[in-house]
Amino acid sequence: MKLNIAVIKGDGIGPEIVNEALRVLQKTAGLYGHELSLKEVLLGGASIDAFGRPLTDETIEVCRASDAVLMGSIGGDTNTSPWYKLEPHLRPEAGLLGIRKALGLFANLRPAYLYEVLADACPLKKEISAKGFDLLIMRELTGGLYFGERKTVTENGIRKAVDTLTYDENEIRRIAIRAFEIARKRKKKVTSVDKANVLDSSRLWRAVVNEVSADYPDVVLEHMLVDNCAMQLVKDPAQFDVVLTENMFGDILSDEASMITGSIGMLSSASLNDTKLGLYEPSHGSAPDIAGKNIANPIATILSAAMMLRYSFDLDREADDIENAVRTVLNEGFRTKDIYSEGMKELSCSGMGEMIAGHIKGGS
Repeated sequence: MKLNIAVIKGDGIGPEIVNEALRVLQKTAGLYGHELSLKEVLLGGASIDAFGRPLTDETIEVCRASDAVLMGSIGGDTNTSPWYKLEPHLRPEAGLLGIRKALGLFANLRPAYLYEVLADACPLKKEISAKGFDLLIMRELTGGLYFGERKTVTENGIRKAVDTLTYDENEIRRIAIRAFEIARKRKKKVTSVDKANVLDSSRLWRAVVNEVSADYPDVVLEHMLVDNCAMQLVKDPAQFDVVLTENMFGDILSDEASMITGSIGMLSSASLNDTKLGLYEPSHGSAPDIAGKNIANPIATILSAAMMLRYSFDLDREADDIENAVRTVLNEGFRTKDIYSEGMKELSCSGMGEMIAGHIKGGS
């Protein structure tokens, strides 16, 4: 199979971690008989430096013409970088929002998995972390409060701000369908999170999710209020499989889920549209303070590449191989600086990428 991939290396540690993900992809493609066709474009701060804006038409066109997009981290130090002296629409993150809109990326997938050998890094009680967990937060990405109408006005001498939370049934249905489809690849359970006891938008959300559920009798559906879900994530995360929720709730819950794994440097992310096209990136930031030092953890980006193989190319066996290679390397005691503990064997960013690539088994 020919894999046409747009590559956005990004800012800060982005180029370093993307290079290691590409190393692993190239090894995997070679062993399984696939051809990689890579085309690099710029986004974020790197694009600002080159073109004066965070997103260009060329980047959009290349990404649209590709089967998938692999991206590093975007942005810099908000206190010191000249990028953050620009108007908001010219800052690095505006490029990220722009590419999401241009590609119609409405479904954000963020897995949270606790590796047994990293259980000591989990901040939860040992009796909770001992059970392990493997969950996926599925966040609607283009609707809700973040994209609703907003304004700030002064009325009778008093400042007032208004933000509007809006969803229509089609926006809800398409993310729900994607959640049930992905649950079929996992443990066949969807937890739909809302605030239906208060919000009309949540009552519509719950009604539409129930309608979609009827087409997936093999997948268990439960509804949970968002405040309860926030508590359950730290009380018993093992109960969850796919957590489906709207934009703002998903933003908050996915960050909470990332922290209970013990290291955000381990967490991959995918944003999907109505087709197989997706944008795959690590959940962490660009870490400009360690950029160029070859000490960043590339595992989140490598696991994002595995997600790309699984969801954009339906190459589950190849994705499993990469994920198993990561697990094996960790089980053998290899660590980057951010997850290092006494008695382990420390590797550089490139060393970790090389080690994982070396554990790819290939097709039988």
